[in-house]
Amino acid sequence: MKIYPFILVLWLLSSTCQSYVPKHSAPSSDSFHADFTLAFGSGNNQRKPNPFWKDIEKRKPNVWIWEGDAIYSDTENMDTLAKNYTIQKNKKDYREFLRHVPVIGTWDDHDYGVNDGGYEYPQKKASQQLFLDFLDVPKEDIRRHREGVYYSKDYVVEGHKIKILLLDTRYFRTPLTKDSRPHRRYQPNEYGEGTMLGKAQWQWLQDELEHSDADFNVIMSSIQVLSGEHGFEAWGTMPHEIDQLEKIIVQSKAKGVFILSGDRHVSEVSRKNIGDRFYPLYDFTSSGLTHSYSRFSGEPNMFRFSPVVFQKSYGIVGFDFSKHSITFEMWGVGNQLLQKMEVQLTH
Repeated sequence: MKIYPFILVLWLLSSTCQSYVPKHSAPSSDSFHADFTLAFGSGNNQRKPNPFWKDIEKRKPNVWIWEGDAIYSDTENMDTLAKNYTIQKNKKDYREFLRHVPVIGTWDDHDYGVNDGGYEYPQKKASQQLFLDFLDVPKEDIRRHREGVYYSKDYVVEGHKIKILLLDTRYFRTPLTKDSRPHRRYQPNEYGEGTMLGKAQWQWLQDELEHSDADFNVIMSSIQVLSGEHGFEAWGTMPHEIDQLEKIIVQSKAKGVFILSGDRHVSEVSRKNIGDRFYPLYDFTSSGLTHSYSRFSGEPNMFRFSPVVFQKSYGIVGFDFSKHSITFEMWGVGNQLLQKMEVQLTH
């Protein structure tokens, strides 16, 4: 392990995966090679300065993934929601970014339409169509005709494949349990109470993983999966749903599964060994494109695997076919590399 100012370099030998996909991807920094580069982030207020789009484009990502909160528009007025999407889409740097970088994504609460919202939100059907408009999703796309914005997309290059699985943690999510303790919003539900994804989406995710022939399977969750002790939204509010997700991942035998998440206005890496064979599951959190938890002073996370970054930032994941590895980077304002981690993956 080598540590430099603002940069954490961790070289890990783990078990899981193989390799992955694109031809003309450039390395996101001079320090590593990438065959495919994925950029991602969340927490983007359309009325605040967007500092990153030019910098992200310079990393030459093959795809940008919205993890949620692409805008902030807690409303039941669909004209207001549409207007706020238009504000973001008309930002000069973002408009130029769209000309050069493919964009996919899922939503979180503030672009869904209500803070910490779930299945009870009365405008979710109309909101779904506006979100898909924002992503320029074609009218014939399956997401236009079913409930929820969950979706998968494969990227194939020179015989290698990456599958990206975009979860919807809003449309079907049932109520959470309030926590009376100070500085905490929620406590875990009674075990077995509630659903994060809903029956149809759970079946879809299981089928996708069980039938995946991808070298890497990237699960995108708008909220954190592994870090759940902080008392805010996370999969930890429904412990049985975490168990279900881990069971599906292990039993599917899908290669190279890892998680990308957002929501928290901080960035960090969590790792948990799951299953009898201690499958190492990583959750790479990147959050806070326009505003971050700058007063962060600490919070529990038994699975924390890297220092918390509480500056505004975005994430980069670079894939290397020959080394069977992924490199995760967090980048801040002014092209500042805040953290870096390479995970060596095996079969």
